[in-house]
Amino acid sequence: MKHHFDNADVPAGCPAHQNVQLYGPEFGSDPEAHYAYLRAQGPSAPVDIAPGVPVELVTGYDASLHILQNPATFVRDARRWNALKEGRVPEDSPALPMMSYRPNALFSDGAAHARLRQAVTDSLATVDELQLVRQAQQSADYLISRFSSDLRGQAELMAEYAQPLPLLVFSDLFGCPPDIGDRVITGISGIFEGTPGADVTLGGALAELIALKHRRPGEDLTTRLMRHSANLTDEEVLHQLVTLLSGGTAPLAAAIGTSVALYLNGDWPADLPAEDAVVQTLWNYAPIANYAAHYPTHDVELAGRILRAGDPVLISFAAANTDPKLSEHRELLSSKAHLAFGAGPHACPAKDPAFMIAVTAMETLLNRLPDIEMRVAFKDLAWAPAPWSRSLVTVPVRFTPRAVKPTAAQSGAASATHTAHVPTAGAVPQPGATRPKQQPKGGLFSRFLAWTRGE
Repeated sequence: MKHHFDNADVPAGCPAHQNVQLYGPEFGSDPEAHYAYLRAQGPSAPVDIAPGVPVELVTGYDASLHILQNPATFVRDARRWNALKEGRVPEDSPALPMMSYRPNALFSDGAAHARLRQAVTDSLATVDELQLVRQAQQSADYLISRFSSDLRGQAELMAEYAQPLPLLVFSDLFGCPPDIGDRVITGISGIFEGTPGADVTLGGALAELIALKHRRPGEDLTTRLMRHSANLTDEEVLHQLVTLLSGGTAPLAAAIGTSVALYLNGDWPADLPAEDAVVQTLWNYAPIANYAAHYPTHDVELAGRILRAGDPVLISFAAANTDPKLSEHRELLSSKAHLAFGAGPHACPAKDPAFMIAVTAMETLLNRLPDIEMRVAFKDLAWAPAPWSRSLVTVPVRFTPRAVKPTAAQSGAASATHTAHVPTAGAVPQPGATRPKQQPKGGLFSRFLAWTRGE
């Protein structure tokens, strides 16, 4: 749906001398209208990303690509942020956890960035693709098993499937034992939910994991980061793990939920491959909507606007991907030319694993529950109001109840922490049938591992 604003019908915060507010329910309910209004100002425009936090938002595809591919002029080190250095950012601002400097590849430049990123990319390159698909399938089957036998035949896929699935996969890839995996999931989930003390929980769990890998190294990402020739300190390893978790879980959950909802909505052909469905989601509903703060090293002119040195310039991946100017030559672009994973030296190093996980999650769900359908039309679903991501709040579905149980491992495949099993769909439970035995104690990761062992 296209929206047109006149002087009496503009997004919140747009009256004269005020920035567009890129947060809150009004923005969350219709971000496309806000982007359309901003595009009328040029390839970039000033917005408030949070109360009292002005930034320059880049909405044009070409302008976004120019900034992402010019690290000499546009750097990522948030310690350059003028307003933060001058005490003009509210201490309780929700922008601080998203934009403040951290000693990781995301917020580094030059040689420091190259060193940290190389350690991450080299470690990710050792992940076996078939093993990753098996891990994703196994995690998907476990989560489906938790709601598929419900005689109501209903589930809410964001909370019960899309959100926990990446957390299980990453905990496995990191080589977490059950108790640490439970706390990693609790911590990162709490950070996204704004739970007090969640960052302490996550940091403590990862520090314990690193200490464990010093004593008992394994075939996992944590050990590979620690043993990389870049000689990362334990603190640096911890922050790279946090970056992988934060950048690879919530956006991945959004991509899974949106892809499934769009597919089930019936707008796409029934035989559309899952790979194409996920690509369409990444183009039209970029999970990381507005992020990647850059800081000009000197005053820069962009289409007649002056971007001041040290003032944050954010990329609207969502707006850039849907830039109307792309429609003129969209058919000439590669299907991977979208900016959902960024571009340039800071492009997501885990884009290929993330894409495989999203595709596997979608395929497994459709295969295990072949008659699954939406209970609410896609157009009536609510979106989270945060400016950083484009994520559905809920994806309510219905299906014919059936059991999903683990079976013996095939071809002796093993993950970093446990023997892999390939669950299969079983018979539909009948009324009055014996209820499943009580779930093992512990958190989500502990219960998942126990399920893979048939406990």
